[in-house]
Amino acid sequence: MSADRDPGAVAGAGILDAGSESDAELAFEGALRPKSLGEFVGQTKVRGQLELLLQAAAMQGRSADHILLAGPPGLGKTTLAMIVAHENGRSLRMSSGPAIQHAGDLAALLSSLLPGEVLFIDEIHRMARSAEEMLYLAMEDFRIDIMVGKGAGATSIPLELAPFTLVGATTRSGLLPNPLRDRFGFTAHLEFYDDAELTEVLRRAARLLGMPIDEAALTEIAGRSRGTPRIANRLLRRVRDYALVNAKDADLTSVRAALDLYDVDPLGLDRLDRAVLRAIIDRFDGGPVGLNTLAVSVGEEAETIESVVEPFLVRIGLLSRTPRGRVATKAAWRQFGGRAPQPTLLDDEL
Repeated sequence: MSADRDPGAVAGAGILDAGSESDAELAFEGALRPKSLGEFVGQTKVRGQLELLLQAAAMQGRSADHILLAGPPGLGKTTLAMIVAHENGRSLRMSSGPAIQHAGDLAALLSSLLPGEVLFIDEIHRMARSAEEMLYLAMEDFRIDIMVGKGAGATSIPLELAPFTLVGATTRSGLLPNPLRDRFGFTAHLEFYDDAELTEVLRRAARLLGMPIDEAALTEIAGRSRGTPRIANRLLRRVRDYALVNAKDADLTSVRAALDLYDVDPLGLDRLDRAVLRAIIDRFDGGPVGLNTLAVSVGEEAETIESVVEPFLVRIGLLSRTPRGRVATKAAWRQFGGRAPQPTLLDDEL
């Protein structure tokens, strides 16, 4: 249920509304997803590499090599997996690492694949180790071994699989074991988008949504989108809602008013970003401060701080990671109207 819904709503109505809201969200996301590499904006190098790989596979009449898509959330990994299936004229089967916690889960999934089908596993680094080891043989030889029985009487039964293409997505490629990483025929590293690319993403989304919006407004949204298309599309929807409710045009004034209402500042910092930086500066004198201590001080999970907040703050130069902990940079002090303390000499440096 959305955070802005009335918590006192009748339970039955809430279930219906939540379902409608979920369907609307899926329809919105689906309408904006490009269906081909030609429609996909940004990631020019990756698009060229994928196009060559898919064309070569089509000319040879075989399934494409297994593909690993690595990069931060929201850059288009799921969309590219859908495009791989579409460009090959194949169906797509989707799963996720956390859902595959036993070798049997993976065996059931692999044995049901049709010839040439594309299997997409999101967050593949979070699969169970036993499932990873089964995947090695499946990727190389399109075969898995099923163990029947236990102990000395256990028997291994080989099961042949239909040829398939595995597309794995991960936000933390360093957590993938080397044997699994090496079995991918192609690894794509997705990069953050620049403002010009995000403006093009937004222009396309606004056109698909039938939303009139001027160029200055698109540029403003792009500049606050943290280099991420998913965030850009989400902010565009908030601007559309603001303009609709207030009977205004989606111009620069409306964009700034809407994004200020949702606590997204001109740098793209949101409430949690500012809370983290404020905690480091105000409570810990600029740091260093440990991740767990920082998470407790802002009331968030350490994993959220590490995977969602820190990458952006480090990238724009407001936060530094050191062996002793997180440190606010001079730019962060200036951003919040303060002055960084002068470094002090340790006793052994005197």
